[in-house]
Amino acid sequence: MPAIELGDFRITPVREDVYWWDGGAMFGVVPKTLWSRYSQPDELNRLPLGFNCYIVETGEHTILLDTGGGDKLDARRRERMNLPAAAKPLLETIAAAGVDPERIDIVVNSHLHWDHCGWNTVLVRGVLQPTFPRAVYYTRRGEWERAHLRHPRDSVAYVDENYDSLVESGQMRLIDDDTEVASGVRLSVAPGHTRNMMVITAESAGQTFCFLTDLVPTAAHVSPTWVAAFDLDPIQSIESKLHWLGEAARGEWVCAFAHDPKTDFARIVLRDEKFEAVALPDSLN
Repeated sequence: MPAIELGDFRITPVREDVYWWDGGAMFGVVPKTLWSRYSQPDELNRLPLGFNCYIVETGEHTILLDTGGGDKLDARRRERMNLPAAAKPLLETIAAAGVDPERIDIVVNSHLHWDHCGWNTVLVRGVLQPTFPRAVYYTRRGEWERAHLRHPRDSVAYVDENYDSLVESGQMRLIDDDTEVASGVRLSVAPGHTRNMMVITAESAGQTFCFLTDLVPTAAHVSPTWVAAFDLDPIQSIESKLHWLGEAARGEWVCAFAHDPKTDFARIVLRDEKFEAVALPDSLN
C-alpha cells in the first residue's frame, strides 16, 4: 500500500524485508489450530513476518518510526529466518518508498529489541556510524537500562551496537516520561512486551495514526489474549492492549502493526465485544 494522507500529515509504510519466525513463539499459548487460520506456517512451523517501519511527514519534520533488523546479523541467524545473505540498506528501501532519507530528522525506537532498531547505525568498513546523521533519536531510558541488565530471559534480543554509540554521542535521547517529539506526534509507554515499550500516535486535523509496534505485532493479534511468547508480562500486555485498542476503536484511528507482512494500515473495530482489524482498502489513498 502506498502512503496515506492523514490530516496535514503523510504516513508512509516502509517494509525492510520479510522474515520467517516460529509460529508458537509469535502466538504463545494460543493453539496452532486457531492461529493457523490467519497465517499458514511452513514445514519448520515458521510464519512470514515483516520488519515494518513508518515515516510520518508533518511538514516541519520527517520522522522515522523504528528502523528494522539492520546489518549486524550473522549468517547463521539470517539463514534461520530465511533472509538474504546480505541486508538491503534501509536507506534504499526508504528512497524506493518515495521519501528522501536525508530529510529524516527524528528517529523513534519503540523499544530496543534488535528487530526495531537494527538500522539505527550502519557498519562502514567495520566502523559504526549513525544511519541518519541529521536525526535526533528517541527511546525510553528504562529500555536502554533493561538492555544492559543482561537478563537471561531476553538478553539475546538486544544488540548494543544498535544504540550505545548514539547514547554516548548524545544523538540518542533517553526519555523518562511520555513525550511529544513534534507537534501532534506523541510517544506513550505501553508496557507488557517490555516494561518500557512505547506506542506512537500522530494526530492532525482531528485524525489519528497509531503505530502499535509489538503491542499488536500483526493484525491477527488484535484479540487481547493473543499474546506472543516474547512478552515479558503477558497480563500487562492484555491490559495495555485493552486500553489502546479501545482508544483506537472509539477514535476510528488508522493503526499499523510492527510485523504484519501484508497489512500496512487498518482500523480497529469492536463487534460483539470482540476487536477486529479491518485493513484499509487501496481506494482510500
